[in-house]
Amino acid sequence: MKNSEYREKLIKRIYNFSLAVVLLVKEIMLKDYATQVIAKQLIRSATSIGANVTEAQASPTRKDFSNFISHALKSSNETRYWIALLRDSIPDNNRKIPNLLLEAQEISKILGSTIRSLRSRKSLID
Repeated sequence: MKNSEYREKLIKRIYNFSLAVVLLVKEIMLKDYATQVIAKQLIRSATSIGANVTEAQASPTRKDFSNFISHALKSSNETRYWIALLRDSIPDNNRKIPNLLLEAQEISKILGSTIRSLRSRKSLID
């Protein structure tokens, strides 16, 4: 698979993940304040992943690209936290939550691998 194809698939995968989080939050009955706060934080962090990866694509330098991917990884890890908290705080555990948590973990692994690859290339250049 070409780099550009891989990139497009990753961007689409992250977009679909963000959309699934938004749709999940719309499904959940936001009856209490705590759930509302968690849901808002979850949407913010989940959508930030894709925004940072998209921004990285327009980066003029490798350093900028690496910084945006690092921010995306941080957002992905934060998203995992909010999904787990939502899972454990909702009495009627939604069936979609475990799948979203797995997808967030996979996205974190992909982004972490990207960062490690960028760092190893940098050390080869130095």
